[in-house]
Amino acid sequence: MYYELYVDVFFLVNFMMDFLLLLLAKKILKCSATHGNICMGSLFGSLLTCLVILLPVQSAVLKFILFHMVINIIMIYIGLRVHTLREIVRAWIALYIGSFLLGGVFNYFYQYLKVGSLFFACAMLSYWLVQSMWSFIISIIRLKQTECDVTLYKNGQNYTVHALIDTGNSLLDPLTKQPICIVEQRIVEKWVEDNEIKKMRRIFFHSIGKKCGTLPVLELEKMCIHYEKECWVMKPIVALCETEISSDGEYGMILNPNIF
Repeated sequence: MYYELYVDVFFLVNFMMDFLLLLLAKKILKCSATHGNICMGSLFGSLLTCLVILLPVQSAVLKFILFHMVINIIMIYIGLRVHTLREIVRAWIALYIGSFLLGGVFNYFYQYLKVGSLFFACAMLSYWLVQSMWSFIISIIRLKQTECDVTLYKNGQNYTVHALIDTGNSLLDPLTKQPICIVEQRIVEKWVEDNEIKKMRRIFFHSIGKKCGTLPVLELEKMCIHYEKECWVMKPIVALCETEISSDGEYGMILNPNIF
């Protein structure tokens, strides 16, 4: 049994797939490689792959090393502009992550195609879907990184609230220069009477839709931020918000990132 190999077609297919894989690796690593760099890396990767195929290499182990180590590392070095060993290892792992995702999506769609000329269209569709999935996963991870639980302590009592870490919150106490977090007033009403809230010191703030306003501020005994690790803040100052912070009630507090 023997197979006919059209080197020109084989080269073009490998070039395109290498180009898409390097694009995915670039997105995963967020490196500064240009499309020109990626094109050159793909070109060298495809040329070397064709060369190894044409050479009379009998050893399966040697072919494995050439395909998966030597050629891929050269392709990464040229295409992604990485130079240190650590960067190369990370790029090599990213390349195979992209290969795994792209190969899975591509095989799913390609089994339903009866026309061979649609190969490139299927490859592009697979790349677009994998890129979209990766962007969605990253956005979910980033969203979760901006959320945490916070336990507030006052008058020997405590209450845990789900909070949003908002880089747009830059409130500072004009007296103590401490960063101020915002919490829904309903949360502290069990500790503080309404008439006490009316007598509290107030600070000015401005936000979208409201050029200027005031919020009462309250000093707590302490609070514990349950983030990557517990962060304790002694005598934090919080501003009380009469309305709900989020329309769906998911957050009851907005953390000032400077509190960390």
